[in-house]
Amino acid sequence: MVDSLTVQIVVTVLAGLAYIVGLTGIIVPVLPGTITIVAATLVWAIVVGGWPAWVAFGLVLVFGVIGMGTSYVLTGRRLQQAEVPMWPIYVGIAAGIVGFFVIPLLGLPIGFLLGLYIAEAARTKDLRQGLTSMSVALKALGIGILIEFSLAMLSTITFAVAVVVHFVSV
Repeated sequence: MVDSLTVQIVVTVLAGLAYIVGLTGIIVPVLPGTITIVAATLVWAIVVGGWPAWVAFGLVLVFGVIGMGTSYVLTGRRLQQAEVPMWPIYVGIAAGIVGFFVIPLLGLPIGFLLGLYIAEAARTKDLRQGLTSMSVALKALGIGILIEFSLAMLSTITFAVAVVVHFVSV
């Protein structure tokens, strides 16, 4: 029979590994990074229980929502400020989805940027305008990833502190 402490340790290690996968997923958009981190913390809180786990989950959830929301909103606003209409963005999203399946690891951002470039160049009949829109999108994506990754690191620190507090008080 496996005792409760052993289960808690195994789940904690697995959650820590999920954090590594999640952080990697933010930088290399193959996996849902922030969602993986929040889900791992939820599972950990359910198994381990106690106030440190649930406080950590609450904070990680807030950090995750802010990180993902900021990333998406920032990209959209930057493209709106550059007066890029929605249909080239939709073309970029569709190309990103196709790219995700065609090119391992980096297909999503490459497909999005190429799709946006082609759609904008076709819309404006100006290759430079397509490059300008692609450049704006690339900068916005980079800043969004940086913000999301920073908040994911804050989630990682929160999780680590909660782990220490939990196992010291057991």
